[in-house]
This record gives sequence, C-alpha cells and structure tokens, in this order.
Amino acid sequence: MNLATFGFIFAGICLNAVAQLLLKAGTNAVGAIHLTADNWFATGLKLATQLPIIGGLSCYVISVVVWIIGLSRVDVTIAYPLLSLGYIINAVGAWYFLGEAVSMQRILAIGVIIVGVVLLTRS
Repeated sequence: MNLATFGFIFAGICLNAVAQLLLKAGTNAVGAIHLTADNWFATGLKLATQLPIIGGLSCYVISVVVWIIGLSRVDVTIAYPLLSLGYIINAVGAWYFLGEAVSMQRILAIGVIIVGVVLLTRS
C-alpha cells in the first residue's frame, strides 16, 4: 500500500471517528432518548437541529466518498481491518473531548489493536 492510498484510508477512518464523537456530543446535548408514539417527531426534530449531529452526519458522507476512493486502490482484506484504528482515535477523542474514562483494560485493548494494525500493514 502506498502513502496516497493509506492517506485515503486513514482519512476515511478519521472522518468516521470524528462523526461518532460529534454524534455523541449532539446526543449529550439532547440527553437520553426515549422514543414514544407521542414524542418521536419532536425528538427527531430536536436531534436534526443539533449542530454536532449535523456535523457528524456530514463527516459520515465525506468519509464514505474518501473510503470508496481508498477501496478502489487496495484489497478490502487490508482496508477493512484498518477500520480498527477508529477505535483508537475514538477512545482518545472521547477521553479528551468528552471526558470519558479510559481504563487500563481499554488501554491494553488499544495496544492489541495497534499490534494488529502494524502486522496487517506489513503483510
């Protein structure tokens, strides 16, 4: 895999992770969602007007385009497992931006993911 291809794949992964963080920030602003027959429309409207949710959905759309470009250049058996980098980006982002706890067990799991990604990219 050359640097440009890795760049497209990595950009898609990063955009996907940012999308998740923005969606979570938007739902944090709204609070726990409990849909009923009476409130589904109002809840949907409230979610649809949250800027972080709009940003997250926009990141998803862009990530799909970038991901397709990357997939056109590399086997899916290489690209898809690289999505696990998103777990790392997401854990760090959730800790830094959202104040979520990252336990030692999660840190160890992230280490295992990193080892797997390194092995994968060397194949």
